[in-house]
Amino acid sequence: MQYRKEIPGLLVLLFALILAPAAWAAEGEPDIDAEPRVNINQAGPQELAEALDGVGDTKAKSIIDYREKNGGFESPQELTSVDGIGSVTLDNNVDRIQVQ
Repeated sequence: MQYRKEIPGLLVLLFALILAPAAWAAEGEPDIDAEPRVNINQAGPQELAEALDGVGDTKAKSIIDYREKNGGFESPQELTSVDGIGSVTLDNNVDRIQVQ
């Protein structure tokens, strides 16, 4: 009957062990589903083509040509000024774009 005194402590320990991994995962774990971001003012053509949906080699080169001619992008929305990049392409990629 001396085990009855230990049962509440064991239950607390059991719940702690069950809940601890969920608490650890919520803290500091990178978001696996997060989109990788690309700086459109610094990325090369291959990086742009790989990171942005609907942007291949030709559009990536156009992005670089535009930024070299105009001194870089001030906002992701300015990307629609590049020939061949429209609002649909911007909308599909806005969460992936950095401007620095």
